[in-house]
Amino acid sequence: MTSHDLTDRIVRYGELRPCKTAFIDAHTPGSDKKENFTIIGGGVSESPDQHVHIAIPHGFNIGAAGQPPHCRNSLHSHRTAEVFFVLSGRWRFFWGRWGDAGSVVLEEGDIFNIPTGIFRGFENIGTDYGMIMAILGGDDAGGGVIWAPQVIEDARDHGLVLSEQGRLYDTKKGQQLPDGVGPMPVPSDAELAAFPEPVAAEVIPNHVARYWDMAAMADPDPVKVIGADGLLPDRPGFEVHLVTRASASDAPHRHDRPSVLMPVRGHWRVTWDGGTTILAPGDTMSVPEGVEHAAVPSMSGEAALYHVVGTADPAGPTWRG
Repeated sequence: MTSHDLTDRIVRYGELRPCKTAFIDAHTPGSDKKENFTIIGGGVSESPDQHVHIAIPHGFNIGAAGQPPHCRNSLHSHRTAEVFFVLSGRWRFFWGRWGDAGSVVLEEGDIFNIPTGIFRGFENIGTDYGMIMAILGGDDAGGGVIWAPQVIEDARDHGLVLSEQGRLYDTKKGQQLPDGVGPMPVPSDAELAAFPEPVAAEVIPNHVARYWDMAAMADPDPVKVIGADGLLPDRPGFEVHLVTRASASDAPHRHDRPSVLMPVRGHWRVTWDGGTTILAPGDTMSVPEGVEHAAVPSMSGEAALYHVVGTADPAGPTWRG
C-alpha cells in the first residue's frame, strides 16, 4: 500500500492569505473592507493579487469571504452552483435585481445552496468579524461573475474598471484598459429580464438547511445535505454531507474523486495511510481520489464537519428532479 504525504493539501485557518482587491466592488463604500480567500481551485477572483492555496483541480472550487460587521458583498450571479455555510458570525443573504426580492438570515453551521441564475449578495449583520465558506461548481466556476449593472457603475465611480476578459484595472493607480480591450459589457434589459426574482417562500424550503436540524438527523449516519437525494436536492457536480460525532466512523473509506473535509465545530483527527492530523474549524483538507482516510472527533464537546465529494454530474445550473 502506498504511503501519502498530504501536508500540501491542508490549509489552516490561521494561514489563509486574504485578498482585499478581489472584485469590482473593492473600493465601493460598504464593500471595501471585505477579504476574499481562494482555498482550492482558481476561484472567480478578478484580481491578479489573489493567492490560490491549492491549485489542483477538484471539479469544484472552495473559497471563503471574511467581513467585518456591516460589510456587504455586492449583487452578482454565477452560471454554476454557489453554496455557502457559515463558519462564524451572523449573515443576511439577499437576492433579486435590486436585492429586494427576498432574504434569509443564517447562523453558524447553516448552509445555503443559492439558486443559479439569480443576483445575490450577502452582508455580515453580526457584531464581530465573520467568515463564510463557499463551494463553487466546476473547475472554472462557470467562467466568472456576472455583476448587476449598478455594481459596475458604482465601481467605476470609485476607480475600478473590469475588462471584457474579467480583469480589474484601478484608474486611481493610473491603470487603464489595454488598447483593443473593452470594458465588461453591462447586461442589457433583455438579459436582465431573464434573471428570476423568487420570493423567500420559494427559495428557503429547497435551498436552506439549518445546522441544528441537520445535526439531529446525522445520527447514526452522516446526513446528505446536497445531492440528488439530499435534503437540498441538487446535482451541481459535488455532494455535501454533514458528519457529526454521532455519525463519525474510524473505518477507513475512499472516493473515486477528490474530497474535502471542512470542520465547522470541534476538533477532528484525520488519519490516512501515511499520516494523521488534527483539523479545527476553518481548516480545509483535500484528500486525493483513491486514498483511504477516516475522520473522528479528537476532543469532547460538539463536533461537526462538512464533507464535500466531487461527482460525475456536470457543473451546470441548479438541477431539480
